[in-house]
Amino acid sequence: MSVMRSVVLGCGSYLPDRVLSNSDLSRMVDTSDEWILQRTGIRERRIAAAGQTTVDMGMAAARAALAAAQADAQTIDLVVLATSTPDNTFPASAVSIQAGLGIRQGAAFDLQAVCSGFVFALATADSLLRDGAFKRALVIGSETFSRILDWSDRTTCVLFGDGAGAVVVEAQPQPGTSADRGVSPRSCARTAATRTSSMSMAGPPRPAPSGTCAWKAARFSSMRWP
Repeated sequence: MSVMRSVVLGCGSYLPDRVLSNSDLSRMVDTSDEWILQRTGIRERRIAAAGQTTVDMGMAAARAALAAAQADAQTIDLVVLATSTPDNTFPASAVSIQAGLGIRQGAAFDLQAVCSGFVFALATADSLLRDGAFKRALVIGSETFSRILDWSDRTTCVLFGDGAGAVVVEAQPQPGTSADRGVSPRSCARTAATRTSSMSMAGPPRPAPSGTCAWKAARFSSMRWP
């Protein structure tokens, strides 16, 4: 018996060039490398350049994911962008990425859930793919938190950085059991934080960029990598 599953074909990421270390932050606010490292495990974070946007970074990560998947952008019929820092209130930043990649079919929308955004974006795409609404999705997490942080507040400014990650996900028939068919697409997002049983991964995991919330979410432990 086979069931429809979401298979990750390729992963990509993008980090801005500028590095802001814990030592740098200690000269800005009352903190230290030791204090930050002990409490968060973060040693450094990346900061977007002047004029560099959430869409810019998301598009760069998307292109890397498409290259890793050896997939043409025109085969994508769904773009889901997880972001809490969109370029505009409307149109959705996902639409701008869709247009920038030259994708002229399908749907594109943003999803906002802060640190868990990428998890829910991936779960949402999984539900739509398994339901047959779309065939191949581009799921992106991209943030420019440096633009909205209070750099005088040491309780928050040490936690966030800028960057983007993306995956290409495709609906494919995979071996399964009758129990798998009982999984409702509507339940996927609700259980994503603990289990996404429909996922299988087609390649090795990529390391998470330090201090980048969006891409860390892609490494949630429920995913299975063969």
